[in-house]
Amino acid sequence: MLNVNNSNICRKLSYCLRLIQLSISDYVELLLKSLFITGTDTDVGKTYVTAGLAVSLRKMNVDVGIMKPFAAGTAQKTGFKSEDVEILARAAHVNDPEMLLNPQFFPIAASPYTALKNLKIKPNVKLVLNRFKKLSKLHSMLLIEGMGGIMTPILKNYFVTDLIKDMKIETIIVTRTKVGTVNHTIMTCKMCEKYKIPVKGIIINNFDADGYRVKELKRDLEDLTTFPVLGSIPFIDDMSDASLYRVFKKNLDFKFLQS
Repeated sequence: MLNVNNSNICRKLSYCLRLIQLSISDYVELLLKSLFITGTDTDVGKTYVTAGLAVSLRKMNVDVGIMKPFAAGTAQKTGFKSEDVEILARAAHVNDPEMLLNPQFFPIAASPYTALKNLKIKPNVKLVLNRFKKLSKLHSMLLIEGMGGIMTPILKNYFVTDLIKDMKIETIIVTRTKVGTVNHTIMTCKMCEKYKIPVKGIIINNFDADGYRVKELKRDLEDLTTFPVLGSIPFIDDMSDASLYRVFKKNLDFKFLQS
C-alpha cells in the first residue's frame, strides 16, 4: 500500500507525463498572445509577413484570427473591400464577417486622419476596440495588421501607438533592407519605448535588390536597439500556403511565441 508521500510522487509523475505528451503546437497554443504587426513605414510588407505568420500558425494547429482595424484605398468590386483583408482572411482560413475583420474602410489612399479631413469620415476607435474584443473571444490568438507606420495618425492626438496600447498587446516591427532603414527602424523602436509598448522583435523583409546585407543589418539593429531580430524573410512570387509555410518555417524561429 502506498503511503502519502508515494501517492504524491505518483500524481506528480502522472502530471509530468501528460505534459510530455503535449504536441509542440499544443504547447505553443498554451502560451499564445495576440500580436500587433506594425512597420517602419508603409509598403514594408506588413501584409506579407502577417499572412505568412497566419499560415504558419494555422499549420501548427493554432486557431489564429486576423484583423486590420483600419484599411484604405480603392475598394474591390467583389469580396472584401480591402485586398489586404482578403489576403489575411485567406491565409488564416477564417470566415469571420468583414465588420469584425475590418471595422473601417476609407475610400482614399491615406491615413485615417487624412480621411477625416478630406472625406469627413471620422475614425471610430471605440468601434475598433469593441470588434477587437469580440474577435479575441472567437480565436486562440489574433494577428492585427496596422496601417502605415507606428506613428500613422488616426485622430489628431491618437496614433497607431495609442491603438496598440489600448489593445494591450505586444507588437512585431516589420522593416526592410533598403538604405535608410536603420534610421526608420530606430525611430520606430524609440516610439515603442516612449509609449511603453512591449516589442517581440523585428522581422526583416528582404525584398530590396540594392539594400543592406541581412547579416550586417541584423547585427546593427540588435546593437542599436534593445530588440532581437526574429528572422529575415526573402521575396517570393508564390503566395500559396505551402510556399509561405516553407519560407516562414525556414527563416523564422517560432520560439519567440513562447516568451
